[in-house]
Amino acid sequence: MTTTAAVNPTQQRTAEVVADIFGVINERLVRHSVTYPEYQAAKAWLIKVGEAGEWPLLLDVFFEHTIEKLASERRQGSSGCIEGPYYVPGAPELSSPATLPQRPDEPGDVLVFTGTVRDLDGNPLPGSVVDIWQADALGYYSQFHPDPPQWNLRANVTTGADGRFEITTVVPAPYEIPKEGPTGQLIRAAGWHHWRPAHLHMMVRAQGCRTLTSQLFFAGGEYVDEDIASAVKPELTLELAHLGDGRYAAEYDFTLDPA
Repeated sequence: MTTTAAVNPTQQRTAEVVADIFGVINERLVRHSVTYPEYQAAKAWLIKVGEAGEWPLLLDVFFEHTIEKLASERRQGSSGCIEGPYYVPGAPELSSPATLPQRPDEPGDVLVFTGTVRDLDGNPLPGSVVDIWQADALGYYSQFHPDPPQWNLRANVTTGADGRFEITTVVPAPYEIPKEGPTGQLIRAAGWHHWRPAHLHMMVRAQGCRTLTSQLFFAGGEYVDEDIASAVKPELTLELAHLGDGRYAAEYDFTLDPA
């Protein structure tokens, strides 16, 4: 006599989610009457994605915003945003007020970014950390492009006793998703643009709180309304105040959920 092995909750969850996703894919293949040559081309392209090491890029661009939206719905504090593929742990540790590491002749307009980190009750969180990284004024990230030096425009900035931070950096530029690899080839084949709007990345941490991963965009900026990664949210848009002499200011407060 044969017996059926008990399915644990993790297996059941995996079976339900994966079967549903595969079912949707198969239904769409039928809907669009996909041919064998198209199917073989898709297989070859998927193999290229793996060989190029672009699975993180592909998933970040086309799917992470959906998972992040679901995660944000379970938070009461500030909205999150996708992490993206350019985070590097271990950036220099600085205390507020801080200037991000940069070249002596760093291109771009100066940006003074300020704000306060609080808990859900509005209490400031002294000693919290704003782990910030960004593209430079040419759209390049340090450690992912040969030009900016290591840790350029990256730091872990610790807030003061009042939970406030002041970070001097530069206004970043929009940048293109890499065009040379299979992800870029797919975007080009579909006739989409490759651009992400200018933004600041951050992970905000405080003892006893959930880490918040987010991005902040700039009101009126190019591609804000047509981000290829579909990551822009109205509540994550900064207003730039012009201080003169190529200097700008922006402010944003973060509210963290308990751990």
